[in-house]
Amino acid sequence: MPIEPLAIGVCSWSLQVHSIPELKGFMDRLGISVVQIACGDPHHAAWDEGDSMPQAALAAGFQMSGAMLGFPGEDYTTPATIQQTGGFGDPATRPERIERLKWALARTKALGLSDLMLHAGFIPEVGAPERHAFLDTLATVARLASDAGVTIAFETGQESSALLRRTLDDLKAPNLKVNFDPANMLLYDKDDPLKAVELLAPDIRSVHLKDANRPTTPGEWGSEVPLGQGQTNTRAFVKALQKIGYTGPLCIEREVGDQNQRFADIAHGIAFLKECLASN
Repeated sequence: MPIEPLAIGVCSWSLQVHSIPELKGFMDRLGISVVQIACGDPHHAAWDEGDSMPQAALAAGFQMSGAMLGFPGEDYTTPATIQQTGGFGDPATRPERIERLKWALARTKALGLSDLMLHAGFIPEVGAPERHAFLDTLATVARLASDAGVTIAFETGQESSALLRRTLDDLKAPNLKVNFDPANMLLYDKDDPLKAVELLAPDIRSVHLKDANRPTTPGEWGSEVPLGQGQTNTRAFVKALQKIGYTGPLCIEREVGDQNQRFADIAHGIAFLKECLASN
């Protein structure tokens, strides 16, 4: 059964769950049926079901919009540490991360899905000496995903939208797309989300809905806040998505607070998004 356009969903790791029944229980309480689901890596929730997670997820009765992959060793302590350790940025970790990608592609297919989301890492600027090797790695990612019948959606935030646009244009891989997270652009202090929507419009494949404020001190993180309470301008962002013809789900992500606080903030976000959609 296809997912309805602009259906409100949740990112599984935001709920800090460890089993499919636990995830299903939270989703039932929230009154939603759509989830972007973690593959089962250290950063996006390990599953008690282990290798049988895909079968359990398929039997659970919810709708999955795509899978999410993080890599062991990624360190989000500061923007500087994730720049050093994120995605495919470090040449020393690329071979093992390509192997992890192969595992995630197989899990994505086992889940009956065609979309896998991940952070590419900090993309080198045009003209930087390390850019050629980095783009070669992303081309390998695209080839492996294409062979598996999977679309890769790179999550926004660790680069400007102009650099991401240029990179996608340079790669010319039809199965490389964008997982648009407007709050990340503020947390990393990289871009204006509303202007970025227009620039990346042709390739926006999926969306994370969260809110944030820009950092007040350069080099530090911005602050993540509940939907509608930050500088993302979620109401205008949803309207911008509708204007460009985006019809995918709106998956709420919440990455701070304990499980009870996250659940409350996600419930608030669902109500807020319903209000945004009704008023647009």
